[in-house]
Amino acid sequence: MGLAVHHLDCATMCPVGARWLNESRRMVAHCLLVEAPSAGLVLVETGLGLDDVSDAPRRLGRAFTTIVRPGTDRARTAVEQVRSLGFDPADVRHIIVTHLDLDHAGGLGDFPDATVHVHGDELAASRRPLLRERSRYRANQWAHGPNWATFGSGGEEWYGFPAVRDLVGLPPQILAIPLPGHSRGHSAVAVESDRGWLLHCGDAYFHESTVDSSRAPAGPMLRLFENAVALDRARVRDNHRRLAELHARAGGEIGIFSAHDPAEFERLCA
Repeated sequence: MGLAVHHLDCATMCPVGARWLNESRRMVAHCLLVEAPSAGLVLVETGLGLDDVSDAPRRLGRAFTTIVRPGTDRARTAVEQVRSLGFDPADVRHIIVTHLDLDHAGGLGDFPDATVHVHGDELAASRRPLLRERSRYRANQWAHGPNWATFGSGGEEWYGFPAVRDLVGLPPQILAIPLPGHSRGHSAVAVESDRGWLLHCGDAYFHESTVDSSRAPAGPMLRLFENAVALDRARVRDNHRRLAELHARAGGEIGIFSAHDPAEFERLCA
């Protein structure tokens, strides 16, 4: 039986040069709130948190806030959207992050008692980042000391992808799909919803045309940005190919989407 899923935008961003980004001239932070009766509420991603929007330059760094220009509306944070949906934030017992970039993990501290599921390589990168990884992680976002639950890269097959099904405390309808490339331990998250499978690809790609060639192409600024922030560009290109193949053979069965594409977000909210 599928799970009830709510789509949330937890950090609207209007980067410099947004007119060359996409038709909407903005980026979202697409998060999922999953109602899992056996596990409580589950968040997939957190976007930016209350402390991030209250003091973005200090929490996120002046370079990020100047270039990416994130919104500072408290109502956009995951914790406030959970409340607005009529839930108690304390009932969010699990969080799964595709990776720990600052615009994906900012809300962790707003759910201090939740178990945080992350690929072991990603957690290791955040603790001892290489020089080129340092700008992506903000340790102040997990200074509260989360209850980390790590997973690896092995697992049984899910639509041709190795999938981790034994996530501690989570039902079998929620899977992790390791897709390193954008970051050291980047993963997608698959959720069997009451409307069919959803695949949250995080930053494995940035624009819908990457997986669906029928869509208008991305703007040049977005392509440059995606290359600039990729840790391993060869793996990113391979992930693009594999996800496009998945869309071609099973796109009618799976809602495939990335973290920041507003067009994908709006269609899934409809």
